[in-house]
Amino acid sequence: MTPEEQVETLGRGAVDLVSKAELLAKLRRGKPLVVKAGFDPTAPDLHLGHTVLLTKMRQFQDLGHTVVFLIGDFTGRIGDPTGKSKTRPPLTEDEVLQNAETYKRQVFKVLDAEKTVVDFNSRWLAAMSAADVVRLASQYTLARLLERDDFRTRLREEKPISTHELLYPLFQAYDSVRLHADVELGGQDQLLNLLVGREVMAGYGLERQVVLTTPLLEGTTAAVVDGKLAGDKMSKSLGNYVGIDELPKEMYGKLMSISDDLMWRYLDLLSTRGADEIAALRAGHPKEAKHALATEIVGRYHGDEIARAERAAFDAVFAKGAQPETIEDKTVALPEGQRQLFRVIAAAGLASSGGDARRLVAQGAVQIDGEKATDPMAAIAPGTARLFKVGKLRWARVTVVD
Repeated sequence: MTPEEQVETLGRGAVDLVSKAELLAKLRRGKPLVVKAGFDPTAPDLHLGHTVLLTKMRQFQDLGHTVVFLIGDFTGRIGDPTGKSKTRPPLTEDEVLQNAETYKRQVFKVLDAEKTVVDFNSRWLAAMSAADVVRLASQYTLARLLERDDFRTRLREEKPISTHELLYPLFQAYDSVRLHADVELGGQDQLLNLLVGREVMAGYGLERQVVLTTPLLEGTTAAVVDGKLAGDKMSKSLGNYVGIDELPKEMYGKLMSISDDLMWRYLDLLSTRGADEIAALRAGHPKEAKHALATEIVGRYHGDEIARAERAAFDAVFAKGAQPETIEDKTVALPEGQRQLFRVIAAAGLASSGGDARRLVAQGAVQIDGEKATDPMAAIAPGTARLFKVGKLRWARVTVVD
């Protein structure tokens, strides 16, 4: 591609590009760019939300640029304060290293392993002297750091901000200095951190990096509220995620359970289909579009043959009402007087809470041994396994014990 065509391709789907003119100028030099994206190993699994950014990294790879997958094993012990309402406890070194190894195993499901440089920022940050840290801190003002919404909110609410949190964006910026990054990528909530990198690089006499951010993917529980899609971003800690290392059955079922409105958002951000193909899906039935999404995503991470088998299994179980081939056995220990149906459902993990269980019973979404349950307060006798079906996706043989 020409530099102009590359800018057009790379900018497609981006939220922020600072700046388009600078990116074009770098590309016109005819040399591969150094493209950096940092990942703090704060959780051991990558999910579909991460792949929005990883897919943009892969675009740079496919255009011949050098991609650095930077594992923040040092900064991960600080904890990125972005969007946090309180100081986050630091991870231990063992936790960081264990999570980093899991990242390395999963990331090449999206990136080209032969074209990816994997690095760790402890390589330079752990070796910094006190003088090095003071010099770094002198490159940016406290007033600019406190412009961040999360810091301003905590100051206003008189919640503590630890000094080490102020160092986080500076250390992230120093990563760019050491790597001589031409471009840094991140989610749209990382914009302020990435812009710090531009200023700090200039303070060290380097050309400012271009900043490109990608959209944040909403979690599986997002839905339309007042005409607008609303919900937390995908997060393992919130339980609203689809992991790229999950079993294909779990992945397919989760994607089929999302709302139709969210399904279109996922198609826009995750699918490799062209605009014409997505338009054709919009013209058809939403259920078929959801199947197309689930089949594509499962196929991407587990293979097309497995994806087709999961679609057939899903249709057999949920469209035709058949039972799944394997049903998990669960034992729930509840004392006498607390064996009401809604408590049993929640304790078995078939609902997120007792309130959720009550709602599901009221909606007629709960069956026991093939019969619809109507009373959330019904007592469940101990000692006998009962076949529970909750919604379309959750099955279990549940035994209540003392």
